[in-house]
Amino acid sequence: MFAIYKRELRSYFTTAVGYVFLAVIVALSGVAFSLTTLLSYSNDVSTYFTIMLFILMVALPVLTMKLFSEERKLKTEQLLLTSPVSIGGMVAAKFFAAFTVFFGAVLCCSLAYITLFMYSDPQGGIILGNIIAITLVGAAFIAVGMFVSALTENQLAAAIGTFGILLAMLGIGLVNSVIPWYPVRFVLSWFSILSRYSNFTNGFFDFAALFYYISVCFVFLFVTCRIYERRRYSA
Repeated sequence: MFAIYKRELRSYFTTAVGYVFLAVIVALSGVAFSLTTLLSYSNDVSTYFTIMLFILMVALPVLTMKLFSEERKLKTEQLLLTSPVSIGGMVAAKFFAAFTVFFGAVLCCSLAYITLFMYSDPQGGIILGNIIAITLVGAAFIAVGMFVSALTENQLAAAIGTFGILLAMLGIGLVNSVIPWYPVRFVLSWFSILSRYSNFTNGFFDFAALFYYISVCFVFLFVTCRIYERRRYSA
C-alpha cells in the first residue's frame, strides 16, 4: 500500500498535474482572500471560505482525473489488480496520495491568515473550524473524483464528469433558496454541501455536517472498491 502511495505522490510532481493544481489553488485562493478581506479591510472570512468551495470544485477534478483513468489507458491496471495489495489498500493509497497534495495546498493557503492576525483581531476558532471543514469537503470531493476516474480511461472525461457531479452537489444549495415548498427544501438541504457548510461560515461547528462529509467520502470510496473488485474477478 505504501509503495502505491509513494508512486502516486511522486507521479504528481514528475508531471505537471501537481504543479498546476497547486498553482491554481494558491492563485485563486489568494485573489479571493485579497478581495474579501484585505481590500475590504475586513476580518470576516465567511465569504472567502464559501468561495473556496467553488475553487475546489474547479481545481480538484484536475487532481483526481488521472488516478485510475491513466492506469486503464496505459494498460497498467492489471498490475494493480494482480498485486498482493488488497483493493481497499490500493484505493486508500491513491486517495491519501491525492489528499496529501490537496492538504499541502490548504496549508499554503492558510499562510495568508497570518496577515489577519498581524493587522486585526480575527476569531481564530472560526478560522480553524473552517479549515477543518474545507479539508473534509476536499476529501469528499477527492473521493467523488476517484469514483469517476475509475469509470473511464479518458482523463478529460473524468475531469468533466467530476466537475459535473461537484457542480450538482453545490448547485443544490443555490437552487434550494428559490424553491417555495418547505418539504422539498428540507430534503434538498440534507443533500446540499453548500447548505451544510454555511454553519461553519457563520461560526458554528456543525458535527452533523462533518459526519455528512465523512459519509460522502466513505460511500464513494466504497463504491470505487466495489468497481475494482468486480474487475479483479472478471479479469
